Amino acid sequence: MSEQLTPEFVRSALESAPDAMIMIDAAGQVLFANQQLFALFGYTRADILNRSVDILLPERFRARHVAHRERFAAEQRMRPMGQGRELYARRKDGTEFPVEISLSPIQDGDKRLVAAAIRDTTERARVQRELIAAREAAERARQVAVEARELADRANQAKTRFLATASHDLRQPLQSIALLNGTLRRVLDDRHALEEALDYQDQAIGAMSRLLNALLDISKLESGAIKPEPADFPIAPVFEELRREFANVAQSKGLQFRVESTCDCAHSDPSLVGQVLRNLVSNAIKYTQTGAVRLQSLPRPRSLRIEVCDTGIGIPAAQIPFIYDEFYQVGVSTNTTRDGYGLGLSIVRRIVNLLDVRLDVVSEVGKGSMFAIELPRAHTMIHGESKRTSHATAPTMQQAPQILLVEDDAAVRNATRMLLRAEGYRVLTAGTVAEAQAVAREHPLDALVTDYHLNADETGSQVINSVRSIRGAQVRAVLITGDTSAAIQELEQDERLRMARKPIHAEEFLGLLKSLLER
Repeated sequence: MSEQLTPEFVRSALESAPDAMIMIDAAGQVLFANQQLFALFGYTRADILNRSVDILLPERFRARHVAHRERFAAEQRMRPMGQGRELYARRKDGTEFPVEISLSPIQDGDKRLVAAAIRDTTERARVQRELIAAREAAERARQVAVEARELADRANQAKTRFLATASHDLRQPLQSIALLNGTLRRVLDDRHALEEALDYQDQAIGAMSRLLNALLDISKLESGAIKPEPADFPIAPVFEELRREFANVAQSKGLQFRVESTCDCAHSDPSLVGQVLRNLVSNAIKYTQTGAVRLQSLPRPRSLRIEVCDTGIGIPAAQIPFIYDEFYQVGVSTNTTRDGYGLGLSIVRRIVNLLDVRLDVVSEVGKGSMFAIELPRAHTMIHGESKRTSHATAPTMQQAPQILLVEDDAAVRNATRMLLRAEGYRVLTAGTVAEAQAVAREHPLDALVTDYHLNADETGSQVINSVRSIRGAQVRAVLITGDTSAAIQELEQDERLRMARKPIHAEEFLGLLKSLLER
């Protein structure tokens, strides 16, 4: 028989939830609240427990709330609270803010309880107001031709802000889920059903990560955060990397993936060229059911033509003008299951425009498609160099390494702490630079893990510098960030520092930390 989860584990999971959680009885008395709720409302545990839930409501809503509570107790079904209405909550200091509340009935013996998840929607309302403003600006642009360029710029800026805001809101819960997933894999061994469920959760996390990364790529390209760094480079290593990445994917579909050998060299940004080809090859494999996908380089007098050809479904001529639109997929309606998100070619179009190179497409329905980019030839010949990678043997540690974790978001901090402890590390935590300094003065540290953006305009760079000033420059550090700005890219790095992008998968994060400790 499967082992039951302990109350302590359940309580820890609720405390780690990204939303504020509260549990009340039929009379409205608060029986449980997590740390997120205290942080959101400004109350202490003593202020809330065994008090009426009305303390969290604006006074004008309290009289009606009794009737609403009685109706919900009679219905006993999961539902959002106040559907179609604007809901507000009240902090300890008297300020009000908009919320979204989900209610769930719980039966505890003969007692009927209600669990509520409360989310602050202030940021969402702000984004919605900006989107409405952007749409109004676009409408005025159509009416007043003289102002068209200015209004279009404002609409594009609002869209970029929306993508940046949405990416931040997606990262935090996704980061928590990914880390908790890694924790559960270590806690719940030998349980076939749970392992299967966790595998599905892993797939969902992977899908969300791919969508988020695609949206971030578009956001960075539109905001000008990506600047090409052209150089002469050989094509062969790019082809070999793509062959390793997609050979098994093609084989699993019964397709041949032919990568032609080449000694050609081009002059462009190799990283961005690789991203273009990666999206083209991925699309070719996705839309090819039988036959082959071929990647080849064709030298021209003054250019180099790289082609991705497939024997797939092809694209109707009338649809070719639309294939670069966001979320557009050939032959896929909006109400059917989608393989991917229709963002790959949108990213390709933006990159080729940034690189100022030519992109061609030729396609025939039922026979396949050919996408090609033309790059400038390299200015000089390049000879490949083989590099050897040395694998150092990890030193044997007599006791588990001690990690200082600095994260101001309680949900992400708890999830990361649980993961690190499940992996066997000793973990100390802090939420500010001052707290990190206090811990560093009292405890020896093997490594530091810190978020980049902390409250009160503090940064992870400040944390690293402060801790190293106390414990020495040899302290190893992992800096985790979801920021895509140029400021992050320009951070000074050293051999004892690793950068990790949110959302980072649990296994990737632990592998990064392990490799850093083994140096």
